[in-house]
Amino acid sequence: MFGAKWRLLRLAGIPISVDLSWLIILALLTFSFASGFPFILHEYFPAMDQELAAYQYWLMGLATAIAFFVCILLHELGHAIVAKSRGMPIRGITLFLFGGVAELGGEPPSAATEFLMAIAGPAVSVVLGLAFGILAVLGVRLAWPAPIIAMLGYLAAINAMVLIFNLIPAFPLDGGRVLRSILWGISGNLRSATYWASLAGQGFAWLLIILGGLQIFQGQWLGGIWMGLIGLFLNSAAQGGYQQVIVRQALEGEPVRRFVNEHPISVPPTIDLQHWVEDFVYRYHHRSFPVVTDGHLEGIITTQVLSQVPRHEWSQHTVGETMSHDLDAMTIPVSADAMAALGKMQRTGSSRLFVVDGDTLVGLITLKDMLHLLNIKLELEDGSHDRPRYHPPVEEIAEHEHLAHH
Repeated sequence: MFGAKWRLLRLAGIPISVDLSWLIILALLTFSFASGFPFILHEYFPAMDQELAAYQYWLMGLATAIAFFVCILLHELGHAIVAKSRGMPIRGITLFLFGGVAELGGEPPSAATEFLMAIAGPAVSVVLGLAFGILAVLGVRLAWPAPIIAMLGYLAAINAMVLIFNLIPAFPLDGGRVLRSILWGISGNLRSATYWASLAGQGFAWLLIILGGLQIFQGQWLGGIWMGLIGLFLNSAAQGGYQQVIVRQALEGEPVRRFVNEHPISVPPTIDLQHWVEDFVYRYHHRSFPVVTDGHLEGIITTQVLSQVPRHEWSQHTVGETMSHDLDAMTIPVSADAMAALGKMQRTGSSRLFVVDGDTLVGLITLKDMLHLLNIKLELEDGSHDRPRYHPPVEEIAEHEHLAHH
């Protein structure tokens, strides 16, 4: 989902990060608040009956935009804290172009947990909206400076808007997750519940796309494009949420050993880089190889090392000299399951992992082999009458998981 992002801090033991795209919306919100451009609310700060310098409007806009994202962060923190209290792993919270997202380590274990997690974010928005509203009213009565009152009033209004929008029963919005939890509780079938909640999410997303197109035709370019982008994002997220459930149900609990190629191509540490390239890279067309001595994995060598050694010196350096000894990113224990392997592939961007038992190389597992089994499982399940028959192509699932094929 995300590109480059920066880790800011940890709150309640949860990593907080900012995606590069967040800077875009921060700039847009600041400009909107400060200039009165009809982006969210019409001419909010400049319409105040106050004689302020231009820089003061920009400072107010920047402060309000940052405060708004703090509210979004607290909203997502509500989800994350409830999830953590129910025993779910939390990878972190990331602020990005369309707001924020709490990255969970898996699906909720029960419908009740899903409901509590989903409702926690809106509950935080209710508290924030009421708090800012009360402060704004108090500020009017106590004659606080008009810019402060305006900022508080806006933050109360924007939290109310976030609350209303998120409670729409369209997955993966909070209201859609509440809908999924109800359907899950009634049917006892997570996959079926996700399917119908995802359809509701896609329907709402297309409504936003259509409304955005109408706005563009009416000359409201920025608002129309923004609404269309939100619609496209929600449509993709709704489809992706259903795909993730399919992947997890098909692969979770499947032992890595089931996918292992027990005869991977390995490289001895003693050969030089020139022979490695000629005899292994060009012959087998792989970019990474395990470096093995008597069955023991000593390191991993990838084609990236070649950029660090001049070509005319390849024959002067051995694989053992240039290999990486950091095996964690490229290996998976033989005792792990397929979902752990898929998660590691997603995090590292590699479609190949070496399976190890201690320091002994057991074999190789690839994304292609896992998706092949997934495809077979989905085909065998097509005759089932207790679940939806729609299955996305395995290529779509791989793309959604953001796995780079090497």
